[in-house]
Amino acid sequence: MPTNFPTRISFAEAGEILERVAAASQLGIEKIALSQCLGRVLAIDVISTLALPGFDNSAMDGFALRSADAVAGGVALLIVGEQFAGASLDLHVDAGQCVRITTGAPLPTGADAVVMKEDTVLEGDRIVVGKPIRPGQHVRRAGEDVSPGDKVLSRGQVLSPAALSLAASIGLPELDVHRRPTVAVFTSGDELKPPGQALQPGEIHDSNRVLLQTLLRADGYEPVAWPVLPDDPARIAAALTDAAFSFDVVITCGGVSAGEKDFLPAMLARLGEVYFWKVRMRPGMPVLVGRLGSAHLVCLPGNPVSVFATYLTLARRFLDRLQARATPRTRLVASLSSPLEKTHDRLEFLRGSLACNASGQLQVAPNPADGSHRLRAVADSNCLIVLPEGAARWEIGSLLEVLPMSQL
Repeated sequence: MPTNFPTRISFAEAGEILERVAAASQLGIEKIALSQCLGRVLAIDVISTLALPGFDNSAMDGFALRSADAVAGGVALLIVGEQFAGASLDLHVDAGQCVRITTGAPLPTGADAVVMKEDTVLEGDRIVVGKPIRPGQHVRRAGEDVSPGDKVLSRGQVLSPAALSLAASIGLPELDVHRRPTVAVFTSGDELKPPGQALQPGEIHDSNRVLLQTLLRADGYEPVAWPVLPDDPARIAAALTDAAFSFDVVITCGGVSAGEKDFLPAMLARLGEVYFWKVRMRPGMPVLVGRLGSAHLVCLPGNPVSVFATYLTLARRFLDRLQARATPRTRLVASLSSPLEKTHDRLEFLRGSLACNASGQLQVAPNPADGSHRLRAVADSNCLIVLPEGAARWEIGSLLEVLPMSQL
């Protein structure tokens, strides 16, 4: 097999290659309704044409007045009207007067403050103000949140509920977002049988199919699962080539190591382009990434923990950057609750449990089951602990980077 492509590279080098390829393969832009934009990546900066608030308004239910009339408590003011949230009634407040007002209602002209209803006593058509009022009290000024011309959302950010609410508040019914990549999922191996089907000796249930599909769905994609790839190079090539002309990204698991039935590296080198093969990481070293037809091919190892780790750290990053995502994934630092020792040189992603202790500090407990076949260790964990390259030992209380498993 030709090897005129990067192999056995560092994790950092793999990330740089993925960034470069993704930057040259940006997906198109589509305009969609705000209700469909959650989790999507904004394609252009959003500049407000409106002020927020659009007018001076009350922050409380109470009475709008002139603060100069209530510099001391005990003053009585005449109620000359009511202004509720909605259309302005163009009311005016003169000396010794006030207007009953509700939260969000336009401030009458002449008024510069609002007294809370609870701080007044109603006496017929007047109120008695119980405490001194300062200018601007309980008033929301026009434009204090957003001014016309402000950039309120940035290209590349992931759209959250709050961001979408902000877009709605400045009158936008839809936004320009990057198209999400279409993704095909394959698992491989003659030994795989679907859950629910009885196993013969040597067979196993196909857990990676569920793992990959749900990881992708959790990130907002709609993966299409294809039939299991058999241990037959011709049929593998036919199935992957077919998918490669219908999807943006094809993700496989299994068949990327150096065994007799690991056909994918040679196939991709022959029929497509290999970006890299094998990364100095644990678990997941045999990961293979390249292009076949019009699709990017991301081939993950077959062990379930390797699938999990390589998806979270490499495949997800690639999918993010295809959409020009600039919002970084959450990365935290936590102190170890037990000592750790690493005797190999590869970067390692170890399973662990992240929690906040009684003192408000993040602590992480490593899971002792570190084999790449130990799927239960992933199910029992909520983060990956990043152990840097090189052999090392970390004592209790040492600070290490952790990657939460569940995040937007």
